[in-house]
Amino acid sequence: MTLNTEQHIQSVYDRDLEAVQALVVKMGGLVETAILEAAEALEARDEELAEAVRERDRAIDALEERVNEESARLIALRAPTASDLRTVLTVMKIAASLERTGDYAKNMAKRSHVLAQMPQINGAGGALRRMAKTVEVMLKDALDAYIQRDLELANDVRHRDLDVDQMYNALFREFLTYMMEDPRNITACMHLHFIAKNIERMGDHATTIAEQVIYLVTGEMPEESRPKHDHLVAARLDESED
Repeated sequence: MTLNTEQHIQSVYDRDLEAVQALVVKMGGLVETAILEAAEALEARDEELAEAVRERDRAIDALEERVNEESARLIALRAPTASDLRTVLTVMKIAASLERTGDYAKNMAKRSHVLAQMPQINGAGGALRRMAKTVEVMLKDALDAYIQRDLELANDVRHRDLDVDQMYNALFREFLTYMMEDPRNITACMHLHFIAKNIERMGDHATTIAEQVIYLVTGEMPEESRPKHDHLVAARLDESED
């Protein structure tokens, strides 16, 4: 194989990889918007906006499929080297985290429809919106760290997950108080609790993306355990939603 041929192959590979990465960036933008709009719909009791968030989740799912298809094609046709293969695998894992985060935003929007028919819990919508904004900034920074291969920013995002955990626990205790004070608040507070948990899980996925950046840059996953705040047992019950 001549030098020119090798350069051409590498050029084609680089172009294909850039195209896949552009899909991930587009996907990230849609997910960031979904987080903010789902939280806005909850606080404002805007059922039309909540429905729009649910509908636009299809575009996020479609982008993940394209990322996976293009990544598989890259691996099959270009036979990337070890470092390039690491990049492709990282792209696929980031896309998976983004898709799941989009699902959590959609779940928030679904519950907003139900909560709009119930008495409001004072301050809950605003508190959840602030928590969602914190996670959205984490996600944006994690994606920026990926684009810039910024190890320091990735580590910073990883440690910010503790702040989200603390916000979650504070809200959980607050919802428990409302439920104990008036049993009529139980149903609404249960929905609000699951929304808070969805947002906390979004933070976990933003942290996962940051860890993938660390892996991409260094070739190794972080050695120390992810910093986590102790969760109340009841608050960590699994919830499966599509």
